[in-house]
Amino acid sequence: MRDKHGLLHAPIAAVLLKMTLPNLVGILTILGFSLVDTFFVSQLGTEALAAISFTFPVTLVVSSIAVGIGAGVSTLLGRLIGGGHSGEAKVFLHDTLLLTFALVSLICALGSLFTGPLFSLLGARGESLSLVHDYMFVWFLGAPLLVMVMVGNQGLRSTGDTHSPAKIMALAAVINLILDPLLIFGIGPFPRLEIQGAAIASLLSWLLAAFLSGYLLIVKRNMIVFADADWSRLKDNWRRLARIAQPAALMNLMNPIANAVIMAMLARVDHGAVAAFGAGTRIESVLLMVVMALSSSLMPFIAQNLGAGQPARAREALMLALKFVLFFQTLLYLPLLLLADPIAALFSSDPKVVDWLSFYLIALPAAYGPLGVVIIVATSLNAYHRSMASLVINVCRLFLLMLPLAALGSYLYGVQGLMLALPLTNALMGLACFILAGRVSEPGAAISAGQLSGSAQD
Repeated sequence: MRDKHGLLHAPIAAVLLKMTLPNLVGILTILGFSLVDTFFVSQLGTEALAAISFTFPVTLVVSSIAVGIGAGVSTLLGRLIGGGHSGEAKVFLHDTLLLTFALVSLICALGSLFTGPLFSLLGARGESLSLVHDYMFVWFLGAPLLVMVMVGNQGLRSTGDTHSPAKIMALAAVINLILDPLLIFGIGPFPRLEIQGAAIASLLSWLLAAFLSGYLLIVKRNMIVFADADWSRLKDNWRRLARIAQPAALMNLMNPIANAVIMAMLARVDHGAVAAFGAGTRIESVLLMVVMALSSSLMPFIAQNLGAGQPARAREALMLALKFVLFFQTLLYLPLLLLADPIAALFSSDPKVVDWLSFYLIALPAAYGPLGVVIIVATSLNAYHRSMASLVINVCRLFLLMLPLAALGSYLYGVQGLMLALPLTNALMGLACFILAGRVSEPGAAISAGQLSGSAQD
């Protein structure tokens, strides 16, 4: 399994490109789930669009947990594979998936029980709250499958294989795209389930993806060993995972928490702004998908090279990625200046929603280059076993800068002032992270591949 995909010796730019293109397809399909749902649900009216917008912070919380666990899997498996310890990697992946399923199932069970109070707290009322209930009941049933797929796919990516996860998620996205209009609008023999139909379409797609991912991991690639239940080993592997996953999950949880606060601010001003912000965050995810694909490739690349004792190669890859992100996101922003109004009109016929969404698409992407730098640096710090530094970056960005500036902007200039606080924050943090990237190194107590295989020591 060691360096089958050239992470340790092939030209850096070529390897990252080879890994990132399939990741781009995979991430586009994952984002496509939510964007397709948002588009079709928006045809049901502003209340339905507002309802699905209210679900975003909660669904992002569960996804953030998956991303955190996936970061631990990518980093630790990458180190083990880079150091030639494939046997330990197989047992570690088994123990990680076991923990993942148990943890997410518990969270979803609690979420299902407290749907009403939770979304009332976020500002959902009346018809919107009723629609949220319809959607989240099904979503909570399927979320453990989604998280298992996300973590399992990170296991595949840790070997350098980014093609297989992309194919799995692409097929699932096609199934979701076909089922969405059939179940939402009741086309042909299908019942008209409206917003709940979108959730059922996603659940069926995730079920297929989970089956395919499990087949690859267990049967085709033999990447999982079904080890005996040994509490000492399980605890050791879970603690090892937690050192990376907990700060990484908390870092990703900061975003939906901050979005929930911003959503609550907007709900007190204008429900049209809530709908626009919800649609805007989905479009933002698509505009940042190259950044996400590159960061997903960069983490196992850095981890394997650090595990193989090649820190200079890891650093070179990081700086190359940052320069590319700044250039690419700046280039991507230019057509948005012309296309903001037509894109906004695709998501709503409500003039208020269109106006706010158009403003969002002009203001926020102006700083997506610096935001991309923040994302790349924060993700790469996990591979360097500096996950707490990654968490601190996000805490500073969201809670020391973004939310105070958003509150001030909202007080002074309403919705426009609130939205303008976001690109200002990203520009400041992007500059700070670029400077930090030039100085990053492994901590003195970093886990080596040998230590990983023999102990839980960090």
